[in-house]
Amino acid sequence: MAVIDLLIFAAALALAAASPGPSVIAIIARTLVRGREGAAPLVAGIVLGDMVWLAAAALGLAALAAALGSLFFLVRLAAAGYLVHLAWKLWTAQAQIGEAVQIRETDSRFGLFLTGLGMTLGNPKAMAFYLALLPTIVDLNRLTVLGFAELSGIIAVVLALVFSTYVALAHRARHFVGSARGVRLVNRACGTAMAGAAVLVATK
Repeated sequence: MAVIDLLIFAAALALAAASPGPSVIAIIARTLVRGREGAAPLVAGIVLGDMVWLAAAALGLAALAAALGSLFFLVRLAAAGYLVHLAWKLWTAQAQIGEAVQIRETDSRFGLFLTGLGMTLGNPKAMAFYLALLPTIVDLNRLTVLGFAELSGIIAVVLALVFSTYVALAHRARHFVGSARGVRLVNRACGTAMAGAAVLVATK
């Protein structure tokens, strides 16, 4: 593919990924509570979801995606349900000092991966980006296997950079909390944000 086309796609994807939404809220809230642990599988699920939408756009499956709207709705509900589960764990977590903000239970890395995947597959913004906007950026009728690989590589790199930046900022912010009361407030604020992300995922 032409370099200019790849750059335009990367820029458009970066702007779309950086805009506030359920994925960004979930990543920030979880990082504030658990640090960087578990962020990788959550981001990996989001990346795979974007690649699935890219494949759908490349194969001309827009009509099929619309027909399977009910299936994507169920996927979205499953992702929202797991976010609610995480939100409840944050609200009921014991406040601990010495390791900043944390909860004792270990979240399932596979569950986090599936949550990231479900959030993306059920996200109308992602669907619109790949099925509606992408064809205006890239000539999908002339897309080769190499071109698909190049776009997939850009998705992996751009999303990893964008979400890693959010993770790094949230990880730094969590260390400013030093009291049990502050830890509890952060836990509950993040739990509320996670619940809000679940509502956005379920209702968009």
